[in-house]
Amino acid sequence: MKITLKDGSVKEYSESKSVYDIALDISEGLARAACAGMVNGKVVDLRTVIEEDCELSILTANDKEGLATIRHTASHVLAEAVKNLFPDAKLTIGPSIENGFYYDFDHAPFSREDLDNLEAEMKKIIKKGDKLEKFTLPREEAIKFMEEREEPYKVELIKDLPEDAEISFYRQGDFVDLCAGPHLMSTKGIKAFKLTSSSGAYWRGKSENAMLQRIYGTAFNKKEELAEYLEYLDNIKNRDHNKLGREMELFTTVDVIGQGLPLLMPKGAKMIQTMQRWIEDEEEKRGYVRTKTPLMAKSDLYKISGHWDHYKEGMFVLGDEEKDKEVFALRPMTCPFQYYVYKASQKSYRDLPIRYGETSTLFRNEDSGEMHGLTRVRQFTISEGHLIVRPDQMVEEFKGCLALAKYCLDTLGVGEDVTYRLSKWDPNNKEKYIGDESVWEETQGHIRDVLNELGIPFYEGEGEAAFYGPKVDIQAKNVYGKEDTMITIQWDAVLAEQFDMYYIDQNGDKVRPYIIHRTSMGCYERTLAWLIEKYEGKFPTWLCPEQVRVLPISEKYADYASKVEAQLKDNGILATTDHRSEKIGFKIREARLAKVPYMLVVGQKEEEEGKVSVRSRFAGDEGSKNLDEFIDQICKEIRTKERRKIEVQEEQK
Repeated sequence: MKITLKDGSVKEYSESKSVYDIALDISEGLARAACAGMVNGKVVDLRTVIEEDCELSILTANDKEGLATIRHTASHVLAEAVKNLFPDAKLTIGPSIENGFYYDFDHAPFSREDLDNLEAEMKKIIKKGDKLEKFTLPREEAIKFMEEREEPYKVELIKDLPEDAEISFYRQGDFVDLCAGPHLMSTKGIKAFKLTSSSGAYWRGKSENAMLQRIYGTAFNKKEELAEYLEYLDNIKNRDHNKLGREMELFTTVDVIGQGLPLLMPKGAKMIQTMQRWIEDEEEKRGYVRTKTPLMAKSDLYKISGHWDHYKEGMFVLGDEEKDKEVFALRPMTCPFQYYVYKASQKSYRDLPIRYGETSTLFRNEDSGEMHGLTRVRQFTISEGHLIVRPDQMVEEFKGCLALAKYCLDTLGVGEDVTYRLSKWDPNNKEKYIGDESVWEETQGHIRDVLNELGIPFYEGEGEAAFYGPKVDIQAKNVYGKEDTMITIQWDAVLAEQFDMYYIDQNGDKVRPYIIHRTSMGCYERTLAWLIEKYEGKFPTWLCPEQVRVLPISEKYADYASKVEAQLKDNGILATTDHRSEKIGFKIREARLAKVPYMLVVGQKEEEEGKVSVRSRFAGDEGSKNLDEFIDQICKEIRTKERRKIEVQEEQK
């Protein structure tokens, strides 16, 4: 058989060989470094036997798939360590992930001390250097094998596999785990690892299932690489909006109020207000009319829309259908309400398109394990809108929604940080959706054509659509790499029928309109979290809750400082004065820590000349300026939403 290697060279063998044996034949050094193989583009275990001609790459830690194999093996070592120290823990799953690995256990929560003890146990296992041996069992024998080991989650996983499946396991010493692989040849191949955190996670990600304990870790081929990654983790923790936003007093949470119900403090509320006014004004320029609708409705409304059947578990229901005459629910969306605004009067084809916009407070019953800071909450505010359009207007209006979203992203400075996803239905789970298959395929095709025409790079996500229509989801990642949807634009050819919505066409006939569900900037709370992490709290001046801090050198200049502050405020600038009896150096440092864009130092000279000494986090000492000149400068910066670049390092200021 002929084996074509990565460099194009060919090895010939008269008998079958494992991937590891071929690596060893090439060189002992390659065999020592080998983690897995790639046969005809498919990642395989080093133990895989090759029996016919193929293309083969030997994967090492320098390859993404090779590093993933190291991490997958580390997850098995973790599982063995947990069983050694906590024998009652039950095993579930333990995959490699983008930046490391995790393993879920049915056990009480793990403390940091527990993780440290597990690390020590893992080092003992690695030092022992047990070989990992793969073996297979028929399905029924595999079930019996795991039942005897009292591992119910593994039994459940096996039972989900086809009846004729041959089930693979890996053994390392006395520890055995159900696994498809690939894995290293022995535990000694793990050179550097760290357990980073633990948290709760539902079995199979469903809230009705058991709450498990997930241990996260990472592994690298070299200690230097691990140290570099851990330093990176420390840095991003300082950018985590959940930490930084609290330190900056933008928001807080309180146990007695509830999880997922953050309190926006004055600075955070001011930032939300600034964004909200901007969005509402921008939408008005683009032909939107505003509505204001109730925060709750009877279940009857949601039954018409289909939300009661398809989304009830995600809603806060007020009342009991079996006991109460009327049952209400807090709204998870605004669309059905705005439909009745549309239906309040008869519409002609000349009236369309109608673009409804609303700053909507919504409520969604998120799982406790999913909530985090401001990114996933149970009450939130969204820049929601619904466009009622004629079918012939749909494509252009959809383009207009994409243009508005892009404008918002670019103005916020995050336009380069997003990806676009065409979220489609899953034709294998048709019961999750309403509408005919032909309608779904047609509408998905229209969105695909629009994105291609506009030259917007996108990927397709099957099963990511809402139950009543496909959509474009604009995605962004937080500092930890977790992806969230920031903006959604959805094509709906179904709900107008559900709500008996129509317009009168030029022939006098009743015609169903199409609907676009969209957000211009998405959820304000999630966007604030995104901006905190993006700018590390150093927001563009127009977004800052405190744009200028006036710093009198001493109490003698307090009156002049107050006059400067008043003049700034008269021009719409968010200004404060630090009247504390502290040295000016201390006041400047405090203003820097608060990430205030501009500091105006005032003393005798400034008062006599009607000037201010300007210091900024952009250019450091900007010198003395007439107050009117500074006001003109900053007002222009705020009006144009300019994002000044930082020209000096923090320590130079």
